[in-house]
Amino acid sequence: MLDRIRNWGGSAAEVARRYPGEDYLPGPVERLTRAVTVDAPAPVTWRWMCQLAVAPYSYDWLDNWGRRSPRELTPGADDLRVGQRLMVFELREIEPGHRFSGRGFPAAERLFGRLAGTYAVEPIDPHRSRLLCRLVLARRRGPARALSLALAGGDLIMMRKQLLTLKTHAERHALLR
Repeated sequence: MLDRIRNWGGSAAEVARRYPGEDYLPGPVERLTRAVTVDAPAPVTWRWMCQLAVAPYSYDWLDNWGRRSPRELTPGADDLRVGQRLMVFELREIEPGHRFSGRGFPAAERLFGRLAGTYAVEPIDPHRSRLLCRLVLARRRGPARALSLALAGGDLIMMRKQLLTLKTHAERHALLR
């Protein structure tokens, strides 16, 4: 059960790979991997992943105050910059076309504990790509550990929806090209 919470959709290589966000937290961490194959070229998937700067693309009624996440690309959303807030993260590293990583901003870390994450797009071939998120949580002890595991389970539900929604939009966009 814990393995399913820690990894949804990630290949053995993706689960084993280190991502930049893992270096932002000292000490032992919990690594959560979420990944999906997208039938769209990496540049299209990247562009949709950058839409996370605009909206969460998960359950809008819950994490977007009932507002619908945009169904079309927002001009400039892919112009990410270090220091920008993106969901619960403050961006620290950006590799345009490939990945961005951030550390939880203070209010998010007060609520969820220390956290960091990386979103990445990996090309498979000219027409398909992988969309991946690695979330890193500081390992906690005692009652706080149960809270971390609950957060990981909740993240699985929300992140699965988010990645599948972005996949749907990227694939639709690729078909229209």
